[in-house]
Amino acid sequence: MSTLRRRLLPDSPLVHPVGLGCMGFSWAYENSRAEPAVDVIRAALDAGAAHLDTSDIYGPFTNEEILGRALRDGWRERAVVATKGGLATDGGVAGMRRDGRPEHITAACEASLRRLGVDVIDLYYLHRVDERVPVEETWGAMVELVRAGKVRALGISEASVEQLDVVQGIHPVAVVQSELSIWTRDRLHDVLPWCREHGTSFVAFAPLGRGFLTGAHGPEKVFDDDDFRSRLPRFTDEARTANQVIVDGVSRIAQRHDLTPGQVALAWVLAQSEHVHVIPGTTRRQHLAQNQAAAQVRLRAQDLDELAALPEPVGSRY
Repeated sequence: MSTLRRRLLPDSPLVHPVGLGCMGFSWAYENSRAEPAVDVIRAALDAGAAHLDTSDIYGPFTNEEILGRALRDGWRERAVVATKGGLATDGGVAGMRRDGRPEHITAACEASLRRLGVDVIDLYYLHRVDERVPVEETWGAMVELVRAGKVRALGISEASVEQLDVVQGIHPVAVVQSELSIWTRDRLHDVLPWCREHGTSFVAFAPLGRGFLTGAHGPEKVFDDDDFRSRLPRFTDEARTANQVIVDGVSRIAQRHDLTPGQVALAWVLAQSEHVHVIPGTTRRQHLAQNQAAAQVRLRAQDLDELAALPEPVGSRY
């Protein structure tokens, strides 16, 4: 199978493995140099990045509205639209909570359809498993959305293998989404093998380490208070100083092959399996082309060995 086209959803056309994560257009990150979001999304579609990923919680709610505006005027037919439900918030990241009640999932999907301005969502994820609600009840409500023709395929984000086994027994899991990057490798040893076994796609979020692996956020970087990286353990000044050795290792390989560090980081993720897709986020069209080109990069065995030898990061993900 060509690296430039991979299966994302069952019984659907192959897509470019580098999609676009839309979260940063309206949530979580500072946007001091952002270009108009609709323009960037349409430029991504023009570049072949059909896979567009959002969630109702991003904003909250405004991210889906932005994507909905970008999909107007004939652009919808060019996109694979992925969104998520199962989280709720009283406002901002700090007020976020899990809500897997069937009635919440049903209402959330209806609201997402309205905000996106679409008749059907191509890929609908359970954003996080709510431990207070049996996952089979939540998944059952999502299956009903498929039967009603409101959703084409189901996915689940950050699930364990045990949870995947439960929901797979009820209705096929088309896609699993989890964080995967050079500095977040946990899922290589459990969830990714599960996906291979079941023919399930794996979508890697934060494949650039929330921008850190590009070299753009060294110890001298000061994050705005409303940028949620300012509260992440890996993004403290001390952690970034310690983790610079990871960026340096990625940068050495990038220089060797006349690539950007970000392209090396994306190519590493894509090299882990033909089931893997990546959804890097960007608010700048210049970076779209760089990200798309990463699918053509073939890292050598020496490169992969060097990347495998890089140390574990200092600081937990959250």
